[in-house]
Amino acid sequence: MSYVIYQEEKQKAIHILNDVKVKLYHRGWFPATSGNLSYKLHNEPLILAVTTSGKDKGTVTHEDVIFVDKDGQPVEFTRMKPSAEVKIHAGIYQKTDARCVVHIHTPNNNFISFVYFLYGKVKIKDMEMIKALDIWEEDAQIEIPIVENYFDLERLAQESVKAVNPEVPAILIKNHGIYAWGRDEFEAKRHVEAFEFMFEYMKNMIIFKGSLDVF
Repeated sequence: MSYVIYQEEKQKAIHILNDVKVKLYHRGWFPATSGNLSYKLHNEPLILAVTTSGKDKGTVTHEDVIFVDKDGQPVEFTRMKPSAEVKIHAGIYQKTDARCVVHIHTPNNNFISFVYFLYGKVKIKDMEMIKALDIWEEDAQIEIPIVENYFDLERLAQESVKAVNPEVPAILIKNHGIYAWGRDEFEAKRHVEAFEFMFEYMKNMIIFKGSLDVF
């Protein structure tokens, strides 16, 4: 099944991704061209806009975004390469109602993914910021899966997508960062900001208490 991407759709997706990436870049969350973002244009067939590999996220050029299918293959001619992890984005879209996915590398999320890796997840509770994930239950508790950082990108994508829980909009990859998503770009940005706040708090509490049992 083919799908024609109209110019208006393309410009909207490019504007959204450039706006989000520059805002998060200025928070220090895309060091050394790391990280990637995507925005879903269409479900069947799955078509997404994704940031180009190896580009400085703090600048905006005409080569920042390309359009790919569920297998990460460009749907129109381009000399540019999509992010190497585009299949993780595609899998998240296929398992959730996400419209936008953000992947960032930070000291806080790398620290948390490393120290809790043997548990296979990190549990968070007793934190007001959980409400930013649209989880409003009293005494709410969430679990964020942590996946091994496989060198084989095909296996990394498979294991990452397998770990996705639609009820908790994020996964961690050991020493490699977080994938967070939302039903639009505003929600995806809010979610990644909330997770980063919680990870920083937990890291500080671990250091203060000298224990992983921070709650």
